[in-house]
Order: sequence, then C-alpha cells, then structure tokens
Amino acid sequence: MKRTRIFTALLAAGLALMATSCGTSDYLESLQLTSSGGSSGGNFFNLAGVDGTVQLQVNAVYHSGKSINVTNDSTWTVTPVGCATTADNPAYVCNGVLPPPTLLPPYGPDTVPINKTGMMTGIVQMCTWTDAETMVNGTLTPDSPAVWEYTGYYQVTATYRNFTSNPVGVGVGVTASDDFAGCGPS
Repeated sequence: MKRTRIFTALLAAGLALMATSCGTSDYLESLQLTSSGGSSGGNFFNLAGVDGTVQLQVNAVYHSGKSINVTNDSTWTVTPVGCATTADNPAYVCNGVLPPPTLLPPYGPDTVPINKTGMMTGIVQMCTWTDAETMVNGTLTPDSPAVWEYTGYYQVTATYRNFTSNPVGVGVGVTASDDFAGCGPS
C-alpha cells in the first residue's frame, strides 16, 4: 500500500511538471542584423568619409523571445551590388553617361572589411551615391539640398548556427565626387 502511494505521488508530480511545460527547450528562431553609426535610412547605411565606420550587431532571437548578441560568433557574407565612382574616375556612373560604369570592388580587407566585433570600415576610395539632378533649361542641375540616390552598395548578411540574418545595404562615401554636394549623406 505504501509503495502504491509513493508511486502515485511520483506519477502525479511528473504529470504536474509536464503540464507546466517545465523541461521544454528553447530554440533559435532567427537572426536579426542591425547597425549603428554612419548615416542611415531603414536597412541602408553609409560609410561616410575616409575610415568611416558602421557598427553591425547580430542578435540570435529565440522561441521564448529572448535575444542574445552573437556578433563575435557570426560570419559575414558581403555582396557588391551596382556601381561606384572612384578617385581615378569621378564621373557619374550607372546612369547611361559615358564612361561606362565602374563595378564595385569585391569585398575584402582592402575595401570595406568587417572585423570580429562587427565594425565595418570604408577603406577604398569610392562613392556609391549620386545627387539626384533636375533638368533646368536643358542643363542637369544637382538638387539643393542634396537628394542622395544609391548607384551601388554592399549587401551584408550574417550567419550563425546555419541561420542567415536579414540583409542590410551599406553605401560608401569615402571620396569626394564631382558632385556639388560631395559624396553621400553624412
């Protein structure tokens, strides 16, 4: 009789634990890539000026709602998209005007490296922005104040434990352009 009561008590305790969801594991649902520093608009950012920086941060978002910073444990994928002007070729590009467009240089340690802590730095001399222009009496005139448009950008994603984050776009304004307003938002 005593053994039956002990067994019944243990069974009731086990059922109570299962009913309260105690012992269920939390699991990774997604990654969220955010940024601070540099000028920004939505999921687009700018490396403004020589050695301009943008701090990227990767958060692992779990089923329970908790969020953990995993920036130092993440890997980066950076894809160049579009065109740029360079110090050697400051003419407007990607708008049908000669000379032909200059493709963005590939991601690497000499262009826009990202260190282990997620700091992205603009090193290569280029501009991935153009000031929108208005046709006035047959002449293109830059808007004042400047209305910046991308000619290209680096698309960045982070990977952690086989999850890939949302992409962010990073423009580069690490050189003066032939634009009246400089190169990109500051």
